[in-house]
Amino acid sequence: MNNLKLLIIEDEKPSARRLNRMLMKNNYPEADLIHDVKSAIAYLKIHQPDLLFLDVQLSDGVSFEIFEEVEVKCPIIFTTAYDEFALQAFQLNSIDYLLKPIEEEQLLKALTKWKNLQLNNFNVQQFQQLIQNQLQEKAFKNRFTIQVGHKIIIIHTDEIECFYSENKSTFVSTETGRTYDLDVSLDHLETQLNPTHFFRISRKYLIHKKHIKEIYTHSNSRCRIQMNKFNSINLIVSRERTKDFKVWLEK
Repeated sequence: MNNLKLLIIEDEKPSARRLNRMLMKNNYPEADLIHDVKSAIAYLKIHQPDLLFLDVQLSDGVSFEIFEEVEVKCPIIFTTAYDEFALQAFQLNSIDYLLKPIEEEQLLKALTKWKNLQLNNFNVQQFQQLIQNQLQEKAFKNRFTIQVGHKIIIIHTDEIECFYSENKSTFVSTETGRTYDLDVSLDHLETQLNPTHFFRISRKYLIHKKHIKEIYTHSNSRCRIQMNKFNSINLIVSRERTKDFKVWLEK
């Protein structure tokens, strides 16, 4: 383990030091720290780490610029606050994409994945196949940041019972029964969310499968949905979506 060469490229120095401490706490060697694109290019022209932790937004540009100047052969764990870069990241040698603030449990899972790949002698081409297998899941939005007064809260998608539109506004209802307004349309949300978990039952409602409590038959061969917390008599699957809804339930 001590022979491993780890590199953290991260412009926020406290975040870089925190990640390094978590690695060392779990018996990994101290990583080299770099904070900008220019220094990263110079470093990687000389050194090739065994594992790279890479932020997307750096002080002098976007980290993807590094790959235009130097070949990076090692596996990469992306560490960023921006989930919209997942698609681009997984076209590289990425084995995971951790969203800040990084939790130790998330980090250890990513490291376990990396060690398992090593044990199985995965090469770069096999990494690319792994990337393709993960790409669809990782491309979808998995959390929302919402401002409530002077606070910003984070809501993970698995905590969301449904999204709905009302009076030309969009709202999100959570498993705690709280409702928040969003500055985004249902049409846009539908493209961002994993269709394995979310289904647009009608023009006004987009629901999460995990939080369905009961399903009832309704008039004209439709279905009425009861969620665990969100209570509305209008949660009715539209006639034209009923067939697809039933298929979705079985996935």
